[in-house]
Amino acid sequence: MSELLEKAEKALAHDLCDHCLGRLFAHVDTGLSDRERGESIRMALQFTRVMEDKDSLPPHVKCSVCDDIFEMVPRFADSVVERLQGLEFDTFLIGTRVDPLLAEKEEHLWSEVGQDTAETIKAELNQEIGKAVQARIPQEVEFATPDVVALVDTRFAHVDIDISPLFVYGRYRKFSRELPQTRWPCNRCRGKGCEKCHGTGKMYQTSVQELIGDILLAAAEGEDHFFHGMGREDIDARMLGSGRPFVLEIRDPKKRHIDLADLQQKINENGKERIEVEGLRSSSRDEVRQIKQDSPQKEYRAQISVDGKVNKEKLDEVILSLKHTRITQQTPTRVAHRRADLARVREIVDLEVEAFDGEDLTLRVRTESGTYVKEFVHGDNGRTTPSLSELLGVPCSVKALDVIAVFDQ
Repeated sequence: MSELLEKAEKALAHDLCDHCLGRLFAHVDTGLSDRERGESIRMALQFTRVMEDKDSLPPHVKCSVCDDIFEMVPRFADSVVERLQGLEFDTFLIGTRVDPLLAEKEEHLWSEVGQDTAETIKAELNQEIGKAVQARIPQEVEFATPDVVALVDTRFAHVDIDISPLFVYGRYRKFSRELPQTRWPCNRCRGKGCEKCHGTGKMYQTSVQELIGDILLAAAEGEDHFFHGMGREDIDARMLGSGRPFVLEIRDPKKRHIDLADLQQKINENGKERIEVEGLRSSSRDEVRQIKQDSPQKEYRAQISVDGKVNKEKLDEVILSLKHTRITQQTPTRVAHRRADLARVREIVDLEVEAFDGEDLTLRVRTESGTYVKEFVHGDNGRTTPSLSELLGVPCSVKALDVIAVFDQ
C-alpha cells in the first residue's frame, strides 16, 4: 500500500482528476471504476498526510492530463443516442477518437510514474460513454459482434455510426438458362451505361443476386447487397435439386428484424419460372467464410450430342473406365481471359448413363468441386484429358447442363 501511495503522491505533483489518478492503478484493483479508485486513493493519501502531520493535498482545479474531459461524457452519450435514432439493433459498442495531445500528456505522466498498472484514457472513455449510453437505451453492449458501433470524436462531440451487415442464409434453385448468379457489369462501360448495354450498365438485365437481394434490401432499408454463393453454375446451366447454399449480405441495414418467411414468399412470387429460394434464416460472417471455403462434390445431368457412330458396348466401357478417374484440366479456353492458366487435377467420382439413342446421350456425372463438366465432355482441344470425346473417339458436346445436387455439409 505504501508503494502505491508513494506513486500516487508523485503523480499528484501534477493536478489530476480522480479518473486520471485511478486509471494509473487500473490493474491493481479491478473492482472499482477509475473515478472511484482515484477518489479512494486520494482520500487514503490525504488521511496519511494528516496522520503524518503534513500539509493537505492541494485542491483539484483542472486536470493536467485530460483537461477534465470526463465531465463531457453525458454530452457524448446524448450525441450517440441521437445518432442511433431510427436504427433497429440489439447490441452496440462505443469507440472513441481522442485528441492526440491528451494521449501525449498521458504518456508523459507514464514516463514519470510508470505505466505497468495503467490503462489508456481511450479505454476509460469507451467504458464511461458506453455506460452512459446504456443507461439511456434498452439495447445491450456487445464486444465481439455488435450490431452497431458508435465512434465518438471527443474533440468535437461528433459521432459516426458503423452498422454491421445483415446476413441471410438460404438455398436457391435457378430455372433459367439466361440468368447469371451475380450482377454482371457491362464489359464496355464498366457499369456506367452505354449503347452496348442500352444504358443499364449491365450485361444481363437481372441475376439471382438481384432477384433475391433487391427484395431483402428494401425490407432492411440497406444501402447495397453482396452475394456469397457456395460456388456458381454457368449462366446457361440450371441449378436444380435442393438448391445451392448462399448468404446474402446487406450493407448498412436500418432494419434488422425482417420477416424472412414473408420475404421468401415475395422472392419466389417475383422470381417465378426463373428462381426459387428456401430456408431463409439469419446468418453470420463466420458462415460466409464457411460457405466460401467449402468445396462440396456436385452432381450434374448433361444432355450430350454425340457426333459419330458409337455403340452401347463402347459407351459402357468408356463410362466404366472414367469412374473414380482423375482428370487434368488446363484452364478452359472460354474463361482463360479472366483466370490464371493453370493445370488442375479433378476427380470424376461417378457416372451413369440415363439415356442413349446413338446420337443423343444423357449422362449423370458426380464430380469433385471445381470440375469443368463441359470441357470434360468435349475435351477443349486437348486441354482436358482424358475426356469423353477422347475416349469415345468422336466429337461430343453439351447441349444442356443442369446441376442437380450440391453435397454440402
